[in-house]
Amino acid sequence: MASESRHISVWIDRHAADVYEYASNPANLPQWAPGLGSSVENVEGRWYVETPSGRVGLAFAERNDYGVLDHDVTLPSGEVVYNPMRVIPDGDVCEVVFTLRRLPGVSDEDFARDAGLVQADLTRLKAVMARPMR
Repeated sequence: MASESRHISVWIDRHAADVYEYASNPANLPQWAPGLGSSVENVEGRWYVETPSGRVGLAFAERNDYGVLDHDVTLPSGEVVYNPMRVIPDGDVCEVVFTLRRLPGVSDEDFARDAGLVQADLTRLKAVMARPMR
């Protein structure tokens, strides 16, 4: 049986390449996605994020020219959650789309809460990208 998905997006007034470059660097996650975790660490080429439920692994798709930011999150239990994400160009601006999938046993309320957290993270990404980059 297919799981339920919700596509959550934000338009950003920056070139897709700029947004992709910033968002694809896990070291930048605490600035725009604190919903995922508070700190990020690279240990021997693998990324880890400190979350309220413990340390989780994070692995982005290989760098690519298509704006694919899909990533796997490995929970403390060992379960791997796949998260589709794209930066889609549209001239001088872009749309960032995150596909939230409902995991088995997640209530309507928790799914709605998770969608709100993802929307807040994408809104923060938009705000960060509105600032001049160094």
